[in-house]
Amino acid sequence: MALKDTDVAEHNTPESCWVTIHGRAYDMTSFVADHPGGPETILEYAGKDATAVYDPIHPSGTLDKYLDPSKHLGPVVSTANVQAEDETPEDIERQDRIAHKPLLSQCYNLFDFEVVARRVMKRTSWAYYASAADNELVGQTQFFCSSITNPSQTAQENQRVFQRIWFRPKVLVNVEHVDISTTMLGAKTSIPIYVSATALNKLGHPEGEVVFTRASHKHNIIQMIPTLSSCSFDEIIDARGDGQVQWLQLYVSKDREATKRVVQAAEERGCKGLCITVDNPQVGRRERQLRSKYTEPADGQDTNSQGSVRATSNLLDSTLSWADIPWFQSITSMPIVIKGVQRVEDVLKAVEYGCQGVILSNHGGRQLEFAPSSIEVLAETMPVLRERGLQDKIEVYVDGGIRRGTDILKALCLGARGVGIGRAFLYALGSYGQVGVERAIQLLKDELEMDMRLIGCNRLEELNPSLLSFRGVGDHSAPYADGLSLAAYDPLTPVPQRNKAKL
Repeated sequence: MALKDTDVAEHNTPESCWVTIHGRAYDMTSFVADHPGGPETILEYAGKDATAVYDPIHPSGTLDKYLDPSKHLGPVVSTANVQAEDETPEDIERQDRIAHKPLLSQCYNLFDFEVVARRVMKRTSWAYYASAADNELVGQTQFFCSSITNPSQTAQENQRVFQRIWFRPKVLVNVEHVDISTTMLGAKTSIPIYVSATALNKLGHPEGEVVFTRASHKHNIIQMIPTLSSCSFDEIIDARGDGQVQWLQLYVSKDREATKRVVQAAEERGCKGLCITVDNPQVGRRERQLRSKYTEPADGQDTNSQGSVRATSNLLDSTLSWADIPWFQSITSMPIVIKGVQRVEDVLKAVEYGCQGVILSNHGGRQLEFAPSSIEVLAETMPVLRERGLQDKIEVYVDGGIRRGTDILKALCLGARGVGIGRAFLYALGSYGQVGVERAIQLLKDELEMDMRLIGCNRLEELNPSLLSFRGVGDHSAPYADGLSLAAYDPLTPVPQRNKAKL
């Protein structure tokens, strides 16, 4: 016999907590205390329909996998007695912004997608994508006041470092036929970029990661599948086109048998690379995300919940070390790439341990504040590899802050095999869906081909450090004013004044 929504509504306490998801009721009482995102995440929707908040952050089948069948209470019949929540003024304003957003054809660069996404995405979703480590120190004055010499905040530095690298173009070169294709881990790609793994893509679009799968296939670029996906792994794999190449990004679980199953399942289903994330033994503190979802704690209790951030921290194995690399090599034949390397010495260790690649990355500035940008580490790394004759022993990739074809070109000139793009594609996803992602990729293709001609090169193999002036890459004291990145940046605000209590 079907339950009524009024029946579910009666179970709205920690002692008896039911929720409705996709028209079916679930008894979450015994799971509240153990929920990875914290009990308040569930209790906020006790007795209510939680479908809208559940879907973006849980792959299909999650409830069947983790909740005892006895807690599946069956279908729920809607009645007129449970009032639907009214749209908030914020929701109404956002819908108006969506209706009047620019035409896709008016987006001429990746910064445009970021600006539109900030306007049209839900506040909490935007905060999750845009958040960075600690207090996001950079302010607008740093762009315009030359007397301010404080180091810039990490996520902003990822973009600004490119402004300290200048080209030394060749002229009078026949550049009629430019080829920007290459191979990465042995797989052909139309352009030396890949879609970097980013969590919870359904926060930006209802179809989530499969949008990136389809867009990547259309443009023949590689997709890195995230561990923390909104879609299930099988859904992402099933959306793969003929001949399409995918890599798996791996957060190493405390349960090594579970990790082994994930890795071997990925290889069985055709993944061509294993990218092990190593820069987060603990998840960084992201205050923008905290502020965006803050609600008054019940009964005066304090809470520091970060929801998905806490869930991720509970997943991670902080004992992961170099000594574990041989174990990974024993359980898979996929090329192994170490993702999150931030110093030359660790690149050399990756070579020593027989890894096929490294990704120089500071996790998009979301982990350690004042970690170096990947481009700065790249500029330090490649001369050392060349000096020791190791440049062909390992493929070096970078991610973080890449928004232009010139950014890609600078990384390639310094010696990168390719670059990963995460946030910028998320903003295209959140603002325009699949067509937005496809346009973003095409814009980068067009820019890179143009920039190759302007620098005087026909093929990627011709790129080298002599085409750059990068002596100031490590100088953090004098950032240039960049109108587009400044306009796109959403400043972090301090703690607000509390509203007066209602009488």
